[in-house]
Amino acid sequence: MSGAKNCPETPRQKMIGMMYLVLTAMLALNVSTDVLNAFALVDNSLHTTMDATEVRNKVMMSEFRAMRDDNPQKNGEWYDKAAQLTERSDSLYNFIQNVKYQIVLATDKKKADPEARYVEGKDNRDAASHYALPNVGEQPGVVLRGKIEEYRDYLCGLDTARAAEFGATFDTSSKPGKDGEMLTWEHQMFHDMPSGAAVVLMTKLQNDVRNAQLEMIQYLRKQTDAGDLRVNKLNAYVIPKSDYVIKGGRYHAQIVLAAIDSTQTPEYYVEGQRLNDQGIYEAVASTVGHKKYSGWISYEDPSSGETKKLPFSSEYSVGEPAVTISNTDLNIMYRGYDNKFAISVPGVSNDKIKVSVSGGSVKQSNGLWIIVPGEVNNVKITVSAEIEGKMLPMGVKDYRVKRLPDPQAYFSAREKEYASGSNIPPSTLTHSSGVIIASYGPDGLLNVPFKVTSFRTIINGSTTNSNGNKFSQDQLNQIGKLKKGGLVVLQDIRAMGPGGEKRLSPVLLTLN
Repeated sequence: MSGAKNCPETPRQKMIGMMYLVLTAMLALNVSTDVLNAFALVDNSLHTTMDATEVRNKVMMSEFRAMRDDNPQKNGEWYDKAAQLTERSDSLYNFIQNVKYQIVLATDKKKADPEARYVEGKDNRDAASHYALPNVGEQPGVVLRGKIEEYRDYLCGLDTARAAEFGATFDTSSKPGKDGEMLTWEHQMFHDMPSGAAVVLMTKLQNDVRNAQLEMIQYLRKQTDAGDLRVNKLNAYVIPKSDYVIKGGRYHAQIVLAAIDSTQTPEYYVEGQRLNDQGIYEAVASTVGHKKYSGWISYEDPSSGETKKLPFSSEYSVGEPAVTISNTDLNIMYRGYDNKFAISVPGVSNDKIKVSVSGGSVKQSNGLWIIVPGEVNNVKITVSAEIEGKMLPMGVKDYRVKRLPDPQAYFSAREKEYASGSNIPPSTLTHSSGVIIASYGPDGLLNVPFKVTSFRTIINGSTTNSNGNKFSQDQLNQIGKLKKGGLVVLQDIRAMGPGGEKRLSPVLLTLN
């Protein structure tokens, strides 16, 4: 961004600059005092330009302040920078003004003009040097150079693209003199310099400060819109929080007016993968649970041409396909048994479902709800779900409570179960892995773990007891003596399971 675009020089400013260069060259020729009087004309012209610039600065800051008040979030940061710029510019301007006055005071003593606009001893070549470059103590000229350099670096920090321009305007570098010796900036400005010329040089510095201030205020105002995207099309969108609403819940949707630039197509990315140009994201819901995803939109900043990223994130829930089918005549659960229930609410993840039971206890295990009734005849299950931060009732269901039916006893060997009345080969009956089991059989509706703890055998009229669920060695010896058609009776079979110990019906096995 060039200075010409921000604050083009007027013909008057160009004329003043030319006069300044000509008169500076004439000074080097030791021209007469009459020529120095012409510097007053330059000084007056500079003051006229400065006054106009200062008015523009105040008007622009007033407008900037109104922009800040109207939209603090967008314009506040840039207004604060402009206010700091104004403060720094005023500080340097006032310091230079004091340097001017001190030169005039050293020149005209009691007749010194407080505004430092009029210098009676224009041709005095000692006053400026004695004030700005004293032989002892701090040199005001050196201090001034430091303040100018600090101000220049500050401007370059605000707009790095114009660093070279500011470097030329506020150049404080040393330069070679007539004999080739390097002369410091303050030596060039004040040593053997007529007071009239020194005052004009300081006025020019003040003018440079005000012009730089004006240009930078304009620059900072433009930055308030620098990051704005240019749009040429408006669309209306409805963004629902959820497309599924449960009775008692609330449908929530945000209706927005979206502005887009149809001439520029942003790039959409989710989890590092680019989407199509419409930004449509689809994911296969292969597993249930709460899902989160994030990404960014990549677009070109119209002010800088740089590619920028705008991040986003969202989430959704995946549930199992759900249908409710129940036989109301068989709403039964068993006392003292871990009754397993699969409970779900469509559109709600399991971690947001709450189940309470009156007449029993409930807990979760491996995605199922385990309900154990107490000594009651009926149990009531109440289901609630968290929706939009609130727990809402989903339903209540009653179940009758029954005692677990007694299991049947079987002899199990070689992956086969033999019920009472079965024919069985002797080798199978004496098989080493054969055991007495208690279950509801292959067609049973329940899969309840029972453990046979003891039983009694009657073989050829001889009765033998066994602790555990296997034949003892004595029993196996007796079975080995049986012939085809021999009878083995298993009775007084006891098994442990939910609800305690149960005594089971006898089992009669015939050898074939």
